[in-house]
Amino acid sequence: MSQRKLERLMNLLIMLLTTRRPLTVEEIRELHPAYDQGDAESFRRMFERDKDELRDLGVPLETAYLDAWETEQGYIVRRADYELPAIALEPDEAAAVALAARLWQSAGLAEASRTALLKLQAAGVDAQALEITGVEPRVEATDQSFEPFLAASRARQPVAFGYRVGGAGEPARRTVEPWGLVHRRGRWYLVGHDRDRGATRVFRLSRVVGDVQSVDAAGAFTPPADLDLAAQVVELETQAGDREAVLRLRAGTCWEIRRTAVGCSAEDGWDVCQVPLGDVDRLADTLVGHGPDVVVVEPADLRAAVVVRLQAAVATAVSA
Repeated sequence: MSQRKLERLMNLLIMLLTTRRPLTVEEIRELHPAYDQGDAESFRRMFERDKDELRDLGVPLETAYLDAWETEQGYIVRRADYELPAIALEPDEAAAVALAARLWQSAGLAEASRTALLKLQAAGVDAQALEITGVEPRVEATDQSFEPFLAASRARQPVAFGYRVGGAGEPARRTVEPWGLVHRRGRWYLVGHDRDRGATRVFRLSRVVGDVQSVDAAGAFTPPADLDLAAQVVELETQAGDREAVLRLRAGTCWEIRRTAVGCSAEDGWDVCQVPLGDVDRLADTLVGHGPDVVVVEPADLRAAVVVRLQAAVATAVSA
């Protein structure tokens, strides 16, 4: 919706909310600056469209007669019909609302949280004013694919995107029915049905490459009724935790990595260690920080992820 149209609708809504009696079409045209047009027919068409738009948005726009003979009609939005009914929240529930509103820091959700708080305040719940000490939640959503995925999951619209497994190699194209987003341990994940593989899959947003494209109409799928998004991400982490990485560590170095090792053996000034793999990207970031004191023997996806990071570091140094 354009800014100009939004302002026109808001001014119309405010006018109809604040009037004490229904306003005729002629009065609305005279009082509303955006309707000041020379052509009466053009005004009529615009006003009819705006009325329909307000009603589609859930505004209880009422048509009422102005006289006993029902010869003239006017329009009004009665405040009692427009405002929220009384909402009773326990102190802990109101605190949760306040925390949720402070939780979202991304531009796509900040406005929605502010709107929710305003509605609660209009109903008499002063959630913003609650004193919550020692807790300051913050969830960042900096991945470019976050908002497209969020919109697609809400609209139930399948999408296609490039996805790089393990943070390395050429991205593969994935076609997914997005069920929802999950934030866990500092990362965002998309959970959905992978149409190409015919199975449920979890995708880390940091590995999405390029634009997210819609491939079907909205409402093209229905998520499972018993869907547990968080459980899908936890299961992925559990499966990843069963893997081990084999690393060559220079003798006397990499104590941070050695603390997690399940076994090491000496070999020509190096120690060959087995460490729990878990999150490939997280371990790759740690290994790169140790420079030439660590070499990845296996698995291949961890080795490739480290190579990509080293190549990016070299490219940055050359361009500097």
